[in-house]
Amino acid sequence: MARDYYGILGVDKAATDAEIKKAYRKLARKYHPDVNPSEEAAEKFREASVAHEVLTDPEKRRIVDMGGDPMEQGGGMPGQGFGGGGGFGDIFEAFFGGGAGGSRGPRSRVQPGNDALLRTAITLAEAYAGVKKDITVDTAVLCDHCEGSGSESKAKPVTCGECHGSGEVQEVQRSFLGNIMTSRPCPVCDGYGEIIKDPCTRCSGGGRVKKRRDLVVNVPAGINNGMRIRMAGQGEVGHGGGPAGDLYVEISTLPHKVFQRDGDNLHLNVSVPSVDAALGAQADVEDLAGKTLTIDIPAGTQPNAQIRLAGQGMPRLRTEGRGDLIAHVTVTVPTELDDKTRELLEQIREHRSEVSSVDHDGEESGFFSRLRGKFRNR
Repeated sequence: MARDYYGILGVDKAATDAEIKKAYRKLARKYHPDVNPSEEAAEKFREASVAHEVLTDPEKRRIVDMGGDPMEQGGGMPGQGFGGGGGFGDIFEAFFGGGAGGSRGPRSRVQPGNDALLRTAITLAEAYAGVKKDITVDTAVLCDHCEGSGSESKAKPVTCGECHGSGEVQEVQRSFLGNIMTSRPCPVCDGYGEIIKDPCTRCSGGGRVKKRRDLVVNVPAGINNGMRIRMAGQGEVGHGGGPAGDLYVEISTLPHKVFQRDGDNLHLNVSVPSVDAALGAQADVEDLAGKTLTIDIPAGTQPNAQIRLAGQGMPRLRTEGRGDLIAHVTVTVPTELDDKTRELLEQIREHRSEVSSVDHDGEESGFFSRLRGKFRNR
């Protein structure tokens, strides 16, 4: 079904070129990605750009007024020989590479641009707080010399004299079925149906040039490694000055010397002397915002214990709340003892009357009992 190009711009069918351009400029100011970064705005900007390109071209506008769509193959016109919707045309095209009696029509000189991808690294502290990150991209941008027209004098393209605006040239080929009329893109205009008589000296008629740009990407707090941020309309400008695609910035997080991230939780290792593990103690750590947190180590803490500080982890992306901070305890035992320390430890051993022993089957704790339990449950 043909698109309503007049409705997209909000003008009637009798609108003049000046009225069409005025309506387009109004929509462009409203939906341009630099003004409105939403996905819906980007789509409306693309639609308005295509509608403006179609309705300011007399031949394409004529096709629209006849009920067709010049941006679709075959001009969107019904009943054009064998060229549309299957049948013999598709069979002939599969064998001979062109239409069998139906023309696809010229392709649009103005094409939507491609998306671009950029990877950048941030620290874990930047992921924790959010950051405005400076980035540099190399993409195709609108040629400022010809303003995307592709013409040195900014003149409109003229109809190709070789294909007379059809974008195709036809040839007769011999086959086992006899003489077959085939078509291929016009070699003079590259299938556009029109040529630029004075190509721009900077973009060579393409309407776009490569340029390095400095941008700022807003990285939200809580972003995770490998996530992508979409910057609408900051990708490649299309051929003929067509609307730009989007830029995607992929985030990678650098390792941190203290914290390891797992989802919204943060993990760290805490070395606790055996005396502190027995009697209880406290350990201070500076979080990713620079605030000092105190980890309470309860008396009798065992090796490999985990101490959880609720709500002290990473912020949850685009929602409220935070993950947890989890401290993994490593109990350290002194390897070198002075005489005084050895004497005190000997006194403690005599006082508690504890001896080393081997765990037996009936005891709940121990590595081997847990291992046996796993095999029994299979």
